[in-house]
Amino acid sequence: MKANFLSFLGLTLMLTSANLQAQRIKGSDTVLPIAQQTAERFMTLNPDARVTVTGGGTGVGLSALLDETTDIAMASRGIKFSEKMKAKAAGEELEEVAIAYDALAVVVHPSNPVQKLTREQLEAIFRGKITNWKEVGGDDRKIVVYSRETSSGTYEFFKESVLKNKNYMSGSLSMPATGAIIQSVSQTRGAIGYVGLAYVSPRIKTLAISYDGEQYATPTMENAIQKTYPIVRPLYYYYNKQNSEQVAPLLQFILSSAGQEIIKKSGYIPVK
Repeated sequence: MKANFLSFLGLTLMLTSANLQAQRIKGSDTVLPIAQQTAERFMTLNPDARVTVTGGGTGVGLSALLDETTDIAMASRGIKFSEKMKAKAAGEELEEVAIAYDALAVVVHPSNPVQKLTREQLEAIFRGKITNWKEVGGDDRKIVVYSRETSSGTYEFFKESVLKNKNYMSGSLSMPATGAIIQSVSQTRGAIGYVGLAYVSPRIKTLAISYDGEQYATPTMENAIQKTYPIVRPLYYYYNKQNSEQVAPLLQFILSSAGQEIIKKSGYIPVK
């Protein structure tokens, strides 16, 4: 599945009208901001290029790629086995390129006195085993759990990394996008949720997290790069191998120093 990107680096630097045809990018809301910004810069540098970017979630993007209604799928998780099988059945060979990394921040209402949680405490909260903040050193207040919807790659990654693939509690409130989680958590005193690092704002409070119960770290770019913050994941572009030549210029740009600088300034962690 890993793209041999060396082949792309050998493609022509003088882009032709053939490989600057209109391209569609769809999928992960986490990847959406950097996809939009790098596409805009790419089109500025290449006036003949046309790139449209829309969200909807990782699952939506990969489904669109298999349906050939998008050229690139943005993903905040790796492709599932079932999705690989669908591609194989359709005679499609999908390629994967990691374009950035993202730290996933656990967020609460700014008034919440809790400063840190262990992975085990997080698992218990999101599985409905801990239901009151006083159980983890907070106020006597019911915990309101906000999560992304099941088509979200962020939902899948949090389930894999934090819940160790156990199921979320049935009473968690599924949100269609990251912005909805931020709004809900900022307005609900007992709330907890999770968002990509680039979406963190003063409207919400981030928690320090520990996976070993001893070393705690807050979700910052520095901690993510130094790997002291534990909830970090790669972000991907997927495309159909038969369209390699078409998507190569855009992929070259996002992996270039200029593209990676845009990613860093946007609050994401560069791959280079």
